[in-house]
Amino acid sequence: MRTVDTETGTDAGPDFEEPSTESEEVKATPPPSRRLLVLCAVAGFVLGGGVLGLLWGLSGVHAGALDDALAACQSLDRVGQLPDTSRDAQPKLTPGLTPERLHRMTAARELSAAAAQVNAAYQPLADHIDGVSRMVLSLHFNDISGQRHLVQAQEICGRI
Repeated sequence: MRTVDTETGTDAGPDFEEPSTESEEVKATPPPSRRLLVLCAVAGFVLGGGVLGLLWGLSGVHAGALDDALAACQSLDRVGQLPDTSRDAQPKLTPGLTPERLHRMTAARELSAAAAQVNAAYQPLADHIDGVSRMVLSLHFNDISGQRHLVQAQEICGRI
């Protein structure tokens, strides 16, 4: 049996139903707001940038200056007792230093220079260790200024 839709004048099947009003209600509600999503994205970006900036600032090179100065003093101390022939009228032939001691002296010079590069307060330490290094590497233990630099460097190391 055929039925005719009275409103549209078209044929309808046996299961013809009246159009529902639900589709009108769905169309009438506004789409969900994206403000919360955008706000969360911006807040996450700002928070992530802040944490990254904080970590970057805390991992700066300035924090390592003290560590470098302490390591330079420890390295100088590990060089061991250096001969002092500055008081001898005729210095005897001084024994050479082992390669390990020379490497430690070079390490002390480099570490103190790195500390002074970052923090100018360590410049006197770097200068004195450089003076000691020049004396040791040239094996001129009768150098009065080199011996003076050694005493000054040890005093500065004692205060750090």
